[in-house]
Amino acid sequence: MSQQHPLLLGGGYGSPYSIKMRGVLRYRQIPFRWILRGSKWDTLPDVPVQIIPVIGFPNDDGDYTDAMVDSSPQIMRLETMFNERSLVPSDPVVAFIDYLIEDYGDEWVTKPMYHYRWYYDAAIDKASKLLPLDRGGLDLPDDQWQQMQAYISERQIGRRAMVGSTQENRPIIEDSYHRLLALLSAHFESQMFLLGDRPGRGDFGLFGQLHQLVSWEPESAREAIDRAPRVRNWVDRMDDLSWWETPVSDTGWVDRDAISDTTVALLHEVGRTYAPFMIANAAALQAGADEMSCTIDGQTYAQAPFGYQGKCLVWLREQYAALSDSDRSAVDAILAGTGCEVLVA
Repeated sequence: MSQQHPLLLGGGYGSPYSIKMRGVLRYRQIPFRWILRGSKWDTLPDVPVQIIPVIGFPNDDGDYTDAMVDSSPQIMRLETMFNERSLVPSDPVVAFIDYLIEDYGDEWVTKPMYHYRWYYDAAIDKASKLLPLDRGGLDLPDDQWQQMQAYISERQIGRRAMVGSTQENRPIIEDSYHRLLALLSAHFESQMFLLGDRPGRGDFGLFGQLHQLVSWEPESAREAIDRAPRVRNWVDRMDDLSWWETPVSDTGWVDRDAISDTTVALLHEVGRTYAPFMIANAAALQAGADEMSCTIDGQTYAQAPFGYQGKCLVWLREQYAALSDSDRSAVDAILAGTGCEVLVA
């Protein structure tokens, strides 16, 4: 599709999902204009839920009357509009694995991201000072700046227990981040992307969260440099892949029977953390409970249940159910022994 007018991407520098979608648009070479959401330059139309990023779509006259939120549906809408440099593997089996990895990034790796931002004092100080400037502008008066710093820090620190960042959960969350760094480091010794010679949804799902973890949050960034410099460099590359040469056709994805051992190892990590969390979250939602809990690495992980993550499990299972019988069998063979089987049971 040719595009006469650029898309509008409304987001923030400290938002992992905004950075994820900015990376997607850059890689796909789709013309867009970056706008700080909520700033005086923000002309995007209203959306039902006030979250970022927001993508505004122009009509033929160049007016932006259509906008949507939520990075995963945004990616899939772009797939219906633009053919070049697709993020969805042509093999439905590989595409499902890619979808699963993206959801793990969006719904589990976001926990280390939130934790490292609002648990450690240096990170709280940094985020409280910088985040208001996205919306308020560089000319934000000091008194308003200080008020916004206090409001943001108090609100986000107050939400820590609700999203899982507690002293009790800290070992589970931080260990999962350390393992992810090690797994990706091993993978990047031989491959740049998770499922072939081109990035997929899963790469960008991890990238958005890791962008904050390895380059924004002081403690987790230090750990990334010490433990996984390859991962830090990968994040820098993923930020703008407009230069990456991708085959014009649907080639470049790994064959379903040749998914690397290092990618399978990542799936074991998905089964170790994200899978039990998602199953317990769904059970708590169904029971109307105020708390969900599950066992991860022999330890109890607990937090408030989240309705959106319950929907994510439903959508994942719908994707699995839509596969042909032979493709489901192939997915089952890949997931066997990883712990992810419960997600599609």
